[in-house]
Amino acid sequence: MVGVVTAVFFLLRIVPGDPASMILGDRATPQAVAELRERLGLDAPLWQQYTEFVMRIFTHGDTGDSLVTGVATGDLIWSRAPVSLGIVAFALAIALLITVPLALAAVQRKDGWIDHAVRILPSISMGMPLFWIGLLLIIVFAVNLGWFPVGGVASGGGPFEWIRSLFLPSLSVALGMAPPLIRSLRAQLLEVTEAEFVTTLRAARVSERRIRFNHVLRGAALPTLNLLSVNLAYLIGGTLVVEKVFGINGLGTLLFQSISSRDFPVVQGVALYCAVLVVLVTLVAQVLSALIDPRLRRVQ
Repeated sequence: MVGVVTAVFFLLRIVPGDPASMILGDRATPQAVAELRERLGLDAPLWQQYTEFVMRIFTHGDTGDSLVTGVATGDLIWSRAPVSLGIVAFALAIALLITVPLALAAVQRKDGWIDHAVRILPSISMGMPLFWIGLLLIIVFAVNLGWFPVGGVASGGGPFEWIRSLFLPSLSVALGMAPPLIRSLRAQLLEVTEAEFVTTLRAARVSERRIRFNHVLRGAALPTLNLLSVNLAYLIGGTLVVEKVFGINGLGTLLFQSISSRDFPVVQGVALYCAVLVVLVTLVAQVLSALIDPRLRRVQ
């Protein structure tokens, strides 16, 4: 988190462009620009700006007030975070619903046409950009079939309409995230299936269904869970991009608007909260790994 926040702070100031000039416009006088820079604290040395920035995080829990609107970044982010977190949660659930059945079907029919299809199709989808997947889903399911809204988030109609409006964006992110998970889980399932303890269970006449779900899937889930936590940054980044495609007023739209207007505190705030989310989900993944594999709970 410290590394992300520090890198974003200095990289934003390296990129050409002055926030004061962008706020006032091209016709602003140099004196007006200088006065605004002084009022916003942009004329202070970088080390002083960084110190004030870090102190603001510890004292107020945000990265300062927006240079454009004057609203605290925490308020701006929390007003849009539920939509983005909803897309992340739905995309994660959809990715798991895609990954587990396809990997199990491929292993059950190893070297059959289903196994070949499961190996080929994810490889093709890995080369598709998320925004292109989103546009295809809009054309097919929103424009042609009319099953889902073209964009935006429904403000009325209850939870069902809210979920319905977030389904296509979540599916776009899930389709981009699922291929490496499918390949990883399939490989681990094949490895565990060929293990000696599985042969012993079959010799003991344990049902294939119980072996597959109680033993094989549990043993193969750990590497895939670790891969899922590593790919969380891709999931969050994909969510921010997809929001722009579907016209959703979430953190992604806020981030792109803030980058365009050189609104340093808001960009830093979004980066900070995304870093916090990555750390928290990684911690949850480690806890789940310990629950799945008791050996990880042993004190070395």
